[in-house]
Amino acid sequence: MAPTKKDAEKGRSAINKVVTREYTVNIHNIHPHGVGFKKHAPQALKEIQKLAMKEMGTPDVCTDTRVNRAVWAKGIRNVPYRNCVRLSRKHNEDKDTNPCPLHCQGDS
Repeated sequence: MAPTKKDAEKGRSAINKVVTREYTVNIHNIHPHGVGFKKHAPQALKEIQKLAMKEMGTPDVCTDTRVNRAVWAKGIRNVPYRNCVRLSRKHNEDKDTNPCPLHCQGDS
């Protein structure tokens, strides 16, 4: 059932809430075929950041070193098939540098 106009006026956007979710990212599916071996791990990290931007609804994404280590654990060519990632949307403490009030941090 679609929200009515009355509900839209009363409710707030869920994008401003501080939230933490866990995702299992299928890196084997999202890394594009046709990319050279020496670009598999960097491309996988970019795809994880794209997923975080889409799911958390904020353009400011910070990747934790644990995600980086998990992706690079088997080298640049042999990226793991799946990786569990905890995405958390937090308020940005440094408001003068970034106009976006929220940022997303990914932990492995």
